[in-house]
Amino acid sequence: MQKPLKNEYPDNKYFSYYIEQVDNQNVIEGLTTQKEMIINLYKSLSEEQKNFRYDIGKWSPHEILGHLTDTERIFGFRAFSIARGEKQSLPGFDENEYAEAAKFSEINFESLLEQYRLVREGSIALFNTLSEEVSSQIGFANGNPVSARALICMIAGHELHHLKILKERYLGL
Repeated sequence: MQKPLKNEYPDNKYFSYYIEQVDNQNVIEGLTTQKEMIINLYKSLSEEQKNFRYDIGKWSPHEILGHLTDTERIFGFRAFSIARGEKQSLPGFDENEYAEAAKFSEINFESLLEQYRLVREGSIALFNTLSEEVSSQIGFANGNPVSARALICMIAGHELHHLKILKERYLGL
């Protein structure tokens, strides 16, 4: 699946920023590579690193993992709905409210990592069934016109954004 064209998503700071993070022209290949990177990175973290917060009110890497999984579920559902021809506008979400309600820090780390793996593998399996024609269909999410493949690309870009933050602010890489 190719990256979306600029007319398939709104020109705003979230959509544009996340999509522009993705270098790989084949988005599904990028998602597959990212899965391995995330799993390997998280498996290498000590307990102290998993629970570290670089500032008051910031999520720990443990919580970021839960956030990545939740966000993929939401963006993936939006992409699925639009690919299936959904005409209704799909709702937005507040990531901070979702994270607070989820209480990720209370969920066993191995369980969160397994959820991440399963969600990503399910996403890849689904996205591999979408043709370029179907994936370029436009629907509405969070009040914005967007294609299914733009949302898929946003999954990858959102994760790249958080990987960069993890490396710079949490791990000093």
